[in-house]
Amino acid sequence: MDDEDEHPVLTAVSNSARQLYHLLRCINFSDKAHVQISEEGLRFSVDEASVMEGSAFLDKSLFTSYTFRATPPQPRQHEDSDEEEEDEASSTPTFQISLPSLLETLQIFGLTDPNNSKPPWARDNSTSTAFSNNVLGMNNMCRISYDSIGAPLSIILTESTISTTCNLTTYEPDFADEIPFDRQSLAFKTIMRGSWLFDAISELASTSPESLSLYARMARGKPFFALSASGPLGSARVEFSQQQQPTPAPPPTNPNHPSAPDAQPNLLETFQLSDPTSTLRSTYKFALIQKAARAMSVATKVSIRSDTQGVLSLQFMIEVDAGAEGAKVSFVDFRFVPLVDEGEEGYEADETILGIEADHDEGTKDEI
Repeated sequence: MDDEDEHPVLTAVSNSARQLYHLLRCINFSDKAHVQISEEGLRFSVDEASVMEGSAFLDKSLFTSYTFRATPPQPRQHEDSDEEEEDEASSTPTFQISLPSLLETLQIFGLTDPNNSKPPWARDNSTSTAFSNNVLGMNNMCRISYDSIGAPLSIILTESTISTTCNLTTYEPDFADEIPFDRQSLAFKTIMRGSWLFDAISELASTSPESLSLYARMARGKPFFALSASGPLGSARVEFSQQQQPTPAPPPTNPNHPSAPDAQPNLLETFQLSDPTSTLRSTYKFALIQKAARAMSVATKVSIRSDTQGVLSLQFMIEVDAGAEGAKVSFVDFRFVPLVDEGEEGYEADETILGIEADHDEGTKDEI
């Protein structure tokens, strides 16, 4: 056997399996996940009935070492001819894996944080998060390797002097068409804190809604964004609009004088509408949107986008602690197909229905 063939396709080492666990848990709504290995990192994607899909990208910067050796393209022969062509997909291996089994493996040493049992003021670091090294532990090493096409995905976990090896069976990929999303033809885009979207969805969930409607409009030149849900127990609406920024106080003459409080951040950091003269409205199945709640709860920011076909894209920016190198960011993406609204044709929103106030101050646009 050639020496080159003895080298595995992938060898990646992480200082913390729990970081990988929390990122992949954000898309844990399907039994099988597609895994694509590339020079840039690992991409895990799941879907549900072709109406919802989620993906988490583990960039190679999340690993202390990442070695990828592309497999040589394999020639394939057409059934009706003697011509052969190279299979380009083989250079970036793709396979299916049991997502619940992978998550169970990554947290085999447990996720207990004794610091969480204490009140916030008594914790060792009040600013620590689920991704901080003081929570995750630097000794929880994780080594991921993939030897060749068809081989199992090998995961070796090491904590202190204990080492555990798990070989997860890989399956032939069952390719499904991705939900099309036209980034070049956006109808709407806004950016906000992930926790604010999580709080809004949590509030709306109290009515056991069946659908979630998204509204976006420029109300007298001021951005307005609302989420409305309805179900058997009633209906509810959460509104987001730019807040007036307080006038900054003059600098104090006394250096010991406390400084003026910081201005409150805008609820909507970015707000774009392709047609500012009309109201955008699209409706989605609430149960599907709710499956992205875990990503909302841990995300620093979320980009909410809708294209002209009504497909909704939620892109979550999640910060992870990379030790001495500083915080790194990873992204988790979701796409949703809109529901067909029979009453949408000829729909014309009214300011009183949306609860738009005429005296909102115009906010600023701040791109990430």
